[in-house]
Amino acid sequence: MANTAAINGINGLRDIRRSPASHLAAALEAGSIQGTVVLKEGPFQTMAGVRVDPRSEEGARIAAVARSLPARCGDVGGTDRVTVLWLGPSEFLVVAPEEAHDSLGGDLIGSLVAALGEAPGQVVDLSANRTTFELSGPRARAALEKGCALDLHPRSFTVGTALSTEIGNIPVVLQKTGEESFRLFPRASFADFLGRWLLDAVREFASPEVP
Repeated sequence: MANTAAINGINGLRDIRRSPASHLAAALEAGSIQGTVVLKEGPFQTMAGVRVDPRSEEGARIAAVARSLPARCGDVGGTDRVTVLWLGPSEFLVVAPEEAHDSLGGDLIGSLVAALGEAPGQVVDLSANRTTFELSGPRARAALEKGCALDLHPRSFTVGTALSTEIGNIPVVLQKTGEESFRLFPRASFADFLGRWLLDAVREFASPEVP
């Protein structure tokens, strides 16, 4: 009975959650051009902001939980399920599927907090702080280049790289997940503006190219 109540509670939480750009879902689908550039808001993610000295004992403990703490700017560590993005020499963003959140039966946040213990550092639940946009297709890079100062050419921005930057003047963490796919992590309060900016950026690719 207790397990049934817990499951019902978890499903209830999922039912009432609304992503920061959920009101744009239909527009994002309509604005995507299949085979050219596809734009969507990604699924809910469990996210934790971690500040710790990676060379310390507590850093080693956190790395054991997250499976890795990347060492250089742009590096991404972790596994297929838990991704760790480098934000600074002692600052990281840990990203995992929604079900890893403690409120949904997971233990990622609690495990990171326990790994840090009383040592200097910080573990903050950022799951509601950011959302995720996913941009993919042959023209995805061209759309991003309209408002990003980074060199996004594949020779410079390689698959598996993640950097803090701005897209359309909005601060984001930009991750290259594939040869033609990207994930953008903006703060939730910027989701509406950035979603609409991305829609405008991809609009031109709906028209046939002029020879």
